[in-house]
Amino acid sequence: MVFKRLLGALGVGGPSVDTVLDDGPVRPGGPLTGQVHLEGGSADCEIEQITLELVARVEAEHGDEEHEGVVAFDRLMVSGGFRLAEGERRSVPFTVTLPWETPITELYGQPLGVALGIRTELAVAGAKDKGDLDPLRVAPLPAQEGVLEALGQLGFGFKSADLELGRIHGTGQTLPFYQEIELSPAPQYAHALNEVEVTFLAAPGGMEVVLEADKRGGLFSEGHDAVNRFTVGHEGVEHVDWNAEVGSWVQQMVEHHGGGHAAGHSGYAPHQGQGLHHHDASHGGHHRSGPSTGAVVAGAAAGVAVGVAGGFVAAEVIDEVFDDEEDEEDQED
Repeated sequence: MVFKRLLGALGVGGPSVDTVLDDGPVRPGGPLTGQVHLEGGSADCEIEQITLELVARVEAEHGDEEHEGVVAFDRLMVSGGFRLAEGERRSVPFTVTLPWETPITELYGQPLGVALGIRTELAVAGAKDKGDLDPLRVAPLPAQEGVLEALGQLGFGFKSADLELGRIHGTGQTLPFYQEIELSPAPQYAHALNEVEVTFLAAPGGMEVVLEADKRGGLFSEGHDAVNRFTVGHEGVEHVDWNAEVGSWVQQMVEHHGGGHAAGHSGYAPHQGQGLHHHDASHGGHHRSGPSTGAVVAGAAAGVAVGVAGGFVAAEVIDEVFDDEEDEEDQED
């Protein structure tokens, strides 16, 4: 019997686990609900803990090379200890809160090419077993949607969205990566801009919007990157004239001269912008784009977003990528 229990703890004849998320996308900082379905193995066992691990496919630069890997960025406990009998079936409902910095995977129901997932970790007799990867759908916060809608109305086009390993200095970023929305310039700004990248850093009290522009060089000047930062609140976003607000941000970015970085402040912000800001020096100004949706945003919206929050942060890079998971699932089917 002891040997049987040992085999169960190592996964031979042990309990099986399947996590089912409730339908529909969730939002950064909001609740994630679902159920963990368990089925007992060939012997009774003590379930010590059930944990959900949030993971994301992230790009990293090492010298001149770029790599993709999976980063675990939060762990959420679903249940403490209980006894699961041999062959017993049990469902454990859960409601957990996502980090505010959880990246956005879709906009108006359209996938953006950003891969997020959830692994269910079962701790049994000191051994930990990580289950299959379940995809996670995340829609933007109202303020994020307002900014993206305005950029689309202004004529900017969505190119791609990806997650970059690294940090943006001078911001409230807490996760080990940030999300970039890459946009092609609106026609009226094409003479001044090659590309615009947008990053959202949301917190409970508000959100930082980081705009980075690849500016074209002039007759007597070289091209350079200009970085502006603005802050907005979560309350009253439905009353904001986002077209006017974001339009003023873009104009400020276009008129910004030199190779420095600027910080701005929206009238709707909960706090003032602080100092000058730039990307981590370990990551260049040019990043490899993530998978593109091929969508062109005109009069609607563009892109993707990122949020911000506290809580547990695991900067562990796991040795597999999402594509491997998908291939395994296809083989099983």
